[in-house]
Amino acid sequence: MSEEMKKQETMEDFMDEINASFSDFRDDDMLIWDKLEQMKEDKTEFEVTVEGIVKGGVIAYVEGIRAFIPVSKLALTYVEDPEDYLKKTLTVRVFEVDEQENRLILSAREILKEKADAEKLKKINSIQVGSIVEGKVESLQTYGAFVDLGDGISGLVHISQISEKRIKSPKAVLRIGDTVTAKVIKNEDGKISLSMKALIEIPEEKDEEPDYELPESEEISTSLGSLFKNLKL
Repeated sequence: MSEEMKKQETMEDFMDEINASFSDFRDDDMLIWDKLEQMKEDKTEFEVTVEGIVKGGVIAYVEGIRAFIPVSKLALTYVEDPEDYLKKTLTVRVFEVDEQENRLILSAREILKEKADAEKLKKINSIQVGSIVEGKVESLQTYGAFVDLGDGISGLVHISQISEKRIKSPKAVLRIGDTVTAKVIKNEDGKISLSMKALIEIPEEKDEEPDYELPESEEISTSLGSLFKNLKL
């Protein structure tokens, strides 16, 4: 075999190896995108480290694929400086995945919101019916007043439960910012119903005792004398 033919054969073998490696790479790459799609569907939670800061968000990597986390998906509240998150580890989910566009967006906000909602519900469920609570009027509606009980929890005082008297509007009795005390009359499906009326003391009506007039002692003696007078011994 000539040297030229050997070189050609070596080159062909080399190209076959490259093509095989590229094919394996593409297969692995497709498997990763399929996995990411499944993770999105399953709402899988996983951790990533913020590796870079870009306009509008931060960059992390998942299985070697560049992922973008928008500022609005970093936290529950407004993030003023994304650089505070550089090199920090975040628990995230796949928010959007598009292999054709090589687009992978992650989010930490949904996880944080679910945890906050679960903690809030736990606190709400700890408030028992019949307990007395205090809070500030945060809003007035035509049907009642919402009272801020703290820890992000609110309760509704229906207009019929504000006063023992019939009122046309909560504004007739309450103002925003007023501190009120109320009784919990219902706690169901994360909603608390309050009553101010239940704490209003209504004077009890006393039963009138019959007025007995006792006869004078002289009258008693006379009556007894008349009784014995008529008795025949």
